[in-house]
Amino acid sequence: MNAQTQKPHIVIACGGTGGHLFPGLAVGQHLTRRNCEVTLIVSEKDIDQQALQNVWGMQIVKLPAVGLTSKNYPKFVLAFIKSFFAAKKLFKTKPPNAVLAMGGFTAAPPILAGKISGAATFLHESNAVPGRANRWLSHLVDRVFVGFSHAASQFTGCEVIDIGMPVRAQFTPRDPGTSRTSLGLDPALPTLLIMGGSQGATPINALIVQSLPHLVKVLPEFQFLHLTGESDEAWVRDAYMEHAAGKFSVKPFLAEMQQALSAATVAISRAGASSLAEIAALRLPSILIPYPAATDNHQLFNAREYVRTGAARMLEQTEFTPEKLGQLVSLLTKNVTVREALLVALPCWHRPRAAEAIADQILAEVRDRKKRA
Repeated sequence: MNAQTQKPHIVIACGGTGGHLFPGLAVGQHLTRRNCEVTLIVSEKDIDQQALQNVWGMQIVKLPAVGLTSKNYPKFVLAFIKSFFAAKKLFKTKPPNAVLAMGGFTAAPPILAGKISGAATFLHESNAVPGRANRWLSHLVDRVFVGFSHAASQFTGCEVIDIGMPVRAQFTPRDPGTSRTSLGLDPALPTLLIMGGSQGATPINALIVQSLPHLVKVLPEFQFLHLTGESDEAWVRDAYMEHAAGKFSVKPFLAEMQQALSAATVAISRAGASSLAEIAALRLPSILIPYPAATDNHQLFNAREYVRTGAARMLEQTEFTPEKLGQLVSLLTKNVTVREALLVALPCWHRPRAAEAIADQILAEVRDRKKRA
């Protein structure tokens, strides 16, 4: 154990996007309750800093990581080297007993530094299709956790546990009217939630703005809650002011996503694994528009898994029309049989003990290593 505190010191690398950060937070919450010292390694991006404003009981460390694209190899390599040596220096000062990486571009340097320092190492793959970086990292870690059973067969030569997607404890069903009131909405009106992930999605914003005249016409009883991302808020708000007759709330970002999901009658969402898990936790019917440029097209495969089990409907971005969207929203709200089938299927994707089970696995390995030492 950590010589200074006698508490297990667990590092969770989870920054870069909300889809990596929020599941890492969920695991961190369980570990802190179990008398662990938790360090979250995040990116320098603004979205990480916004999401961490209300986090307590965990140390936050930022690393200068950069996502890899086909055009930024030098920048990526430089950031990777800086992150690796920063993590190595941190671990020398404060050795971890275990390092958990939630995927994304902040994952690899802490895993490598943790391995060198002698820590137990773990990886969580949240998507139905593992990324190349995670497939490579899987050969270095002690154990791989997956959120989709479909992903397990795509890892070879390592121990894989189908454990589900961690969701923060606050994602439990609550009164829709109370949630709507807290967001400045009419508590009595059905609500269409539009969200593009933690950073927004300009294509979805543009498609919804294009569709507003039609949606207002075919869904006159609805109000709108639209999370745009920082850059699109102004022009999206202008469109609602023109078409939605005051029945809307436009926000760039909402840290309390449990309020937004609880307020909604139907959600229009990308198909990131974290968003899907939160949708399932709150049993919210959704229309998924997968991000077509996601690495290995993983959002399409995520969405297909939900659609295959009857837990969501999908509308691909290339096939989008205002009429198709309006028909799907009407189907999920007015067709009782369809809506009830979705509400039955959604809990199959919610594993309320996923974060706790990951914490169990980590602490069991830490205890075993202590006995063997």
